[in-house]
Formats: sequence, structure tokens, C-alpha cells
Amino acid sequence: MHIVRSTETEDPRRRQLIRALAAGLFSAGVAPDAFAQVFGRMPAKIPAGQSIFRISGDVQVNGRPADLKTRVAAGDSIQTGRDAEVVYVVGESSFVQRGASLVTVQAEQADTLLVTSMRIVTGALLSVFPTRRPVRITTQTATIGIRGTGVYLESDPAQTYFCTCYGLAEVSATNDKESTETVAAKHHDKPLYILANEKPGQNIRGAPFKNHTDQELMLIETLVGRTPPFVFPKDDYKAPRRQY
Repeated sequence: MHIVRSTETEDPRRRQLIRALAAGLFSAGVAPDAFAQVFGRMPAKIPAGQSIFRISGDVQVNGRPADLKTRVAAGDSIQTGRDAEVVYVVGESSFVQRGASLVTVQAEQADTLLVTSMRIVTGALLSVFPTRRPVRITTQTATIGIRGTGVYLESDPAQTYFCTCYGLAEVSATNDKESTETVAAKHHDKPLYILANEKPGQNIRGAPFKNHTDQELMLIETLVGRTPPFVFPKDDYKAPRRQY
């Protein structure tokens, strides 16, 4: 598993802007150009008919090069190159897909385009989903049922890293019916590794918090008109920072 480590040094101005973002101050006198310097452009609910908020590097949807005008719909496969990344929305669900990742989205063909399942073949994905419908997530080693949840996953053939950032998740190892776990999290409370080749009942283990941030969760919740349920931010928050 590849661990992404940030060497970015956070300055006080960026912390102040992130606090303003967390407080929902997009329209309360905060300068849009200041937010744009931190997040690339002013975060807001993504317009109807648009899927991709930000894209960098080699990103393909159904095998074709993607850009900001590309739509992501039910049944689509999204693939990122080694150093690429894409931030996108499908209906009321929103995602940050890291480099070297392959993800398939299944959703109801309706105006709201409600996501029903995700397949993370390989790579890493940060996701947020609405509360109305359950979603099934599968990787090479895990099957996960969630509802109204923010989650982060890293998948490879040997193991899945899974963090329930907030919400409820039912986690099971694909090839081991004895390895199951129910996680009810408020703020990254119980990250897990879901393994493939351990003894029965031992394919789910505790894991550290890593490689995703509250800022990213705030960003992608904002793109679908929501905010995370936890108190944000905290002065003692030590996770790596990522720029948008």
C-alpha cells in the first residue's frame, strides 16, 4: 500500500481561511479570491449538469480523456493516472479520487442520480453520500454497506484500508464470513484494514488514521450543498494537509 505523505507547511492565513470555510462563510464577506488561492477556486454547490469540480493529470472516464465538461453517470468507470487526481460529483454524492485509481459508479437513472454502489478496483477514494439510500462499496478484499456516510478507502489485491469518517458502516471481508465489523463513527473513530489471506475471523484489524483530511471532506460536502457533522476544525488536528 502506498502512503501519501504531505510536506506542506500550513501558514496562519490558510488556517484562518479553512476555519471560515468550516463556518459556512462563503457568502458572509470572505473574499472569493482568498478562497480561490487556497482551494483553486471558490467552493460552492456544483451547478446542475456539471460533474467535475477539479481535475489534474491523466483522468479518463470510460476510457476517454476527461475534462471539466465531462459528465460522470451511472455505470461509468473513472481511471486516474499515477500522479493524477479528480474531484467530482454524481447526484448527491461527491468524491476525491487519487492517482492510480480505478472506480466504477452505479446509480439510479433519475434526476437525482442516487448512487447505489461503488466498485474500487484499485487506488484510493474519499467519498460522501446522502442519508436517504444505502450504498454498497466493494473492493478486492471487502464488502461495505453504508448510509449517509463519509468514507475513505485505499484498495489493492492484498488489503483494503477503510475509514468511516462519520456515519455507519457494516464491513466484511470478501472471503471470510467470520470477519465482520460494525462501525458507528463521529470523527474517524475506527479505521480498519480488511485483509485477504489471514485465518478465519482475523481478516479485519485496527488501522491508523491516514492520507485524508477534514478539509477535503468539507470541500466535497460543499459541492453537494452539505457540511460534515463533526465540529471543525480543531487546533490539535494533525493530519496531512492538501491544497485545493
